[in-house]
Amino acid sequence: MARKKEFEREKVLGQAMETFWRYGYEGTSIQDLVQSMGINRGSIYDTFKDKRSLFKAALVHYSDTFVSSMFAALRTPDASKQEIIDLFYELVEKAIIDSQYKGCLITNSVVEIGHHDPEIAAHLTEEIQKVEELLYEALVRAKKKGEIQANKDPRALARHLVCSLKGLRVISKINPEKEVLLDMVDVTLSVLG
Repeated sequence: MARKKEFEREKVLGQAMETFWRYGYEGTSIQDLVQSMGINRGSIYDTFKDKRSLFKAALVHYSDTFVSSMFAALRTPDASKQEIIDLFYELVEKAIIDSQYKGCLITNSVVEIGHHDPEIAAHLTEEIQKVEELLYEALVRAKKKGEIQANKDPRALARHLVCSLKGLRVISKINPEKEVLLDMVDVTLSVLG
């Protein structure tokens, strides 16, 4: 007779996500995961197969929770320039209160893993492209409303903003000073006119 699992999958997945987010994939050991998740090795392997599969599940969980929440305003039908501006300033506020200097799990994973793991790299690329698309759609609406100059290319601007978002998240890990981050955001947003 099989033993019943005595933990909630989403709860322990969230704890694993936090651990990977804080220490990275390579910096997280199975023992770290056992401690943070509060379950034994056997349960980790039975439920998630191996560390890599658990990491992939943690990335999806991060996208479904943190990323989804962070970009919720850009998903509204009327989102345009102001929602983009609000997003950047909200990221600054989150960065300055992050006492663990975690940054963004997607960005951290891109830097750490790059293309060493094509499957994970494909997932990370897809997540970044989703953000670009949300920004692009908001910029198209902003252009139609006359909020940005008619000669501005929404696709190029979206790509620039993604690059700036990711850079902001990296810098906030080592220098989360509000003045520094606000300077970066102000210059970034100046391209919107």
